[in-house]
Amino acid sequence: MGDRSSLGAWGHYGLGSENRNLPASSCSSPARRAGPPPWCRPASSPRAIRAPSSRRKASPTLALPADTTAEQRRAQLDLLGALKRRHLERHAGNSEREARLRSYELAFRMQTAAGEAFDLARETKEVHALYGLGRKETAEVGASCLLARRLVERGVRFVQVRVGGWEGHNDLVKNHDPAALKSDRPVAALLTDLKRRGLLGQTLVVWGGEFGRTPAAENPGPAPGRDHSPSGYSMWLAGGGVKGGQVVGATDAVGYAAVERPIHPNDLHATILHALGIDQSNLSYRHNNRRELVAVNGGAAVREAFS
Repeated sequence: MGDRSSLGAWGHYGLGSENRNLPASSCSSPARRAGPPPWCRPASSPRAIRAPSSRRKASPTLALPADTTAEQRRAQLDLLGALKRRHLERHAGNSEREARLRSYELAFRMQTAAGEAFDLARETKEVHALYGLGRKETAEVGASCLLARRLVERGVRFVQVRVGGWEGHNDLVKNHDPAALKSDRPVAALLTDLKRRGLLGQTLVVWGGEFGRTPAAENPGPAPGRDHSPSGYSMWLAGGGVKGGQVVGATDAVGYAAVERPIHPNDLHATILHALGIDQSNLSYRHNNRRELVAVNGGAAVREAFS
């Protein structure tokens, strides 16, 4: 992505927000990373949120400091806001400074008015079991996926759940088996939960990474691994009008490169935008006196993916 604005930032810019007390886009993961701030309206920057455990009533990211009340935090922000507005009077038009101030206000509203969204203890024991919150292997990713469902219910347009552990240059089995174990159940639970709540049809779920793995061993020996393989790998989509039970495209006989209906990352980008109802040729933002488009190099939506 580099310094490009994320899909979540573009979605906020083009579609707006449905809940003023929650971010329009967020990244939930143990790594707590949300990517670089976007130049596509800095206020649209995704918010990094650490998912709470099933026993905590709030995300650690949103907890007030010890011995600090909401009234004291409000007074702090009022003082900070007054100082920043005085600074902005001398440096008008600085969107990053303005966005920083709005970001502080959003964080305050999240702490004081939207805390229940992050309270996983409100869910039933059946839901906790569904996401694997009671198992050591799945508790962390399960909490992130359950939080994703709760945020989607409350109007957050984009939620990213990052699952690490897929390094496979050495000892592929030792790395990938635990990564699959900690993610399979929570992801299946997310799809199940969205469907039974009537949300899957309007929620596009995209699962994948930025590259695949070569079909041949990179480091032969007792613990072989596999190298990066950008020429042929797969991603799956569910919900959001996607037609399930089909495969689009195919690799060669050994799984090294896509040879039938290859889909470029730009095409995936265009497909997601199509599902959101965004015209990639029209949504733009003026940056450094350039008309920047949501899709840098264009792309063709994979329309056969939809029912």
